[in-house]
Amino acid sequence: MCDALQLPIVDLSSPDRFSTANSIRQACIDHGFFYLVNHGVDEELVNEVFEQSSKFFSLPIEEKMKVIIKNYNGYSPLFAGKLDTTLSTKGDSKEGFYVSQLAGDLNQWPLEEDLPSWRSTIETYYQLLSAGTKLLSLIALSLKLDEDFFEKVGAFNEPLAVYYIIQVDSSNEEIYGASAHSDFGMLTLLVTNGVPGLQICREKSEQPQVWEDVPSKSGAFIVNIGDMMERWTNCLFRWHSS
Repeated sequence: MCDALQLPIVDLSSPDRFSTANSIRQACIDHGFFYLVNHGVDEELVNEVFEQSSKFFSLPIEEKMKVIIKNYNGYSPLFAGKLDTTLSTKGDSKEGFYVSQLAGDLNQWPLEEDLPSWRSTIETYYQLLSAGTKLLSLIALSLKLDEDFFEKVGAFNEPLAVYYIIQVDSSNEEIYGASAHSDFGMLTLLVTNGVPGLQICREKSEQPQVWEDVPSKSGAFIVNIGDMMERWTNCLFRWHSS
């Protein structure tokens, strides 16, 4: 049985940047996760992303396989990966779609005749990078660095957006949508549509491990630090398994 976890809330619109930076610092030390509110990404746009994503994942598998993932861009089928390689399951019960930076021609897009609003919606949704830029400047402050430190070192040169849907089959096998893992990057901004499932383990080395549910919060991103940020801060900011 899992306990519900109450994460700290960070307001990106707060005029007191140093107080906000201190709140982020404490959240990253204690949890590695927090809610981000007033981030500037329109809720109607977020809802449209969910709607368009639902339409894509509802396409016949033959259509989705036309944009099968290449160079970390495109469609990732059900059971294509297993984040926790210690499991005996056949793979994670999820489908995904990966989008990298909008410039260049690496991205793969479904035909417009099949999904006329998919590409434009996803490209518009990339405004969340603005929220990420603001957040990283506050994280830099929380580490006693210049606000533009991460921007200067190229933190946003190759951002990656992932859209995925969890599928549950009817077998008796224990199902993991995305099995226990840590994110390899620097920072993750996650939005859900209220469907439960996200959990974190704050003490990875303890046995038995205690997993806590992370409730969805309307209008908020769930932010977690990744392996890279943990390494850069010499484990001051600790990543916890999810």
